[in-house]
Amino acid sequence: MAAAVKVVPFSTPIFLLVYLSTTVAASSVGHEIHRGFSVAHDTSYSQFQPLLADPTGVFSLGFLRGGDGGSSLLDLAVLHLPSSTALWRATLARPLRWRADVSLSFNGSLVLSDSERGIIWSTPAVDAGERLVLLDSSNLQVQKLAAGGAVVVLWESFNFPADTLVQGQNFTSAAVVKSLDQSFSMRVAESYVALYMEFPGGVPPVIYWKHAAMEAKAEIVAGGGAIYARVGEGFLGMYQTDSAPVDVLPFSSFNRGIRGLRRLTLESDGNLRAYYWNGTIWVRDLEAIADRCEIPASCGAYGLCGNSGGCRCLDDAREEEGGCLPAASGDFCDAANNEFGILRRKGVDLAHKELAAREKVASLEECEGSCEQNCSCWGAIYNNASGYCYWLDFPIQSLMEADQKAATATDGESEWDGGRASAGALQRPQFSFVSINRALVNSQIALVLTIIT
Repeated sequence: MAAAVKVVPFSTPIFLLVYLSTTVAASSVGHEIHRGFSVAHDTSYSQFQPLLADPTGVFSLGFLRGGDGGSSLLDLAVLHLPSSTALWRATLARPLRWRADVSLSFNGSLVLSDSERGIIWSTPAVDAGERLVLLDSSNLQVQKLAAGGAVVVLWESFNFPADTLVQGQNFTSAAVVKSLDQSFSMRVAESYVALYMEFPGGVPPVIYWKHAAMEAKAEIVAGGGAIYARVGEGFLGMYQTDSAPVDVLPFSSFNRGIRGLRRLTLESDGNLRAYYWNGTIWVRDLEAIADRCEIPASCGAYGLCGNSGGCRCLDDAREEEGGCLPAASGDFCDAANNEFGILRRKGVDLAHKELAAREKVASLEECEGSCEQNCSCWGAIYNNASGYCYWLDFPIQSLMEADQKAATATDGESEWDGGRASAGALQRPQFSFVSINRALVNSQIALVLTIIT
């Protein structure tokens, strides 16, 4: 009888070829880097140039071709070789092209340099650093040897995460996790872990998701040490000591005995997701925000996320490729920029309003006026059922449709009103926009929104 023949999909050998070639290349590098080391970037490597390997051969430090939204940038990264996933990236002072003339050297501290612009990134200057090692946890360390052969850690990548935490990595209030595009961040505070929107121009980070240790608050001892977070086997734990966690955010695999490397990544859409490696693929284990409309930039600036998950613009205009309205720019408290238009819309809501600044007021007019007289207020949402006025003191991102069961027949309609404000009025970034009713050219937008419940 003829032997059975197994047909393998064409895509499989391509993946294996890339993985095996990366593994072979990584196996040819050493497990330690010592003082006097220097290597130039070799562009003959198509995706990853390995420079240092961990003892197991699972992780490697090297030059990675990638970057968010493109494949022509260069990163210094620690790679999980079986999946080609970057678990850590150096925070560079400026982006580097893949073909840039850069080098990595070690003389007590690790330094990434550009031949034209000098140092792009480095660990703190420590003359005592003797070697650079990559542990089997993916932690990159600058070490020295003390008397008796004891290892002293002078710097480690686990204290400076990029967009990812791995299992066993402590995440303290001194560190910040940021998405690759730097638009979102994760931070740990006294009794909670939270996600924030990040804005340029000195606008403070804006919280949009929070996991607090409410039930375990009695277990947090005042003066007993700072709270930190750590990814465990199927959970994100909050700790005050290395004993039992004071709070646990469970993943889908919690208490199921599933083994494998785990990571928690703040992705570029603003959602926090956990994964475990099953030997073949990363299996999703947590999605912190289940409803797409509750992700703050799900539909872009001035976008409206519908109950079905679809997107449209707050002003009902057709959404162009670049989004609904231009992104934030300018100094909105500048007396010279005192023209604005007002967009009023019913039937909208703020996904994270329980975390937003608010105050009870007597009317919509009072809510609108309080925002208009504050040049740091970008918009306001008024709930006429509760009487709360929510101030948006940050550039307007995506909003969501209010509960349609409670909406009136006129909810969801928008209207524009042009105007001219005093120096202290609500102001918006400059743009050129034409609606059905009027054209606002090179003027500011003020946004006032109302919800009916």
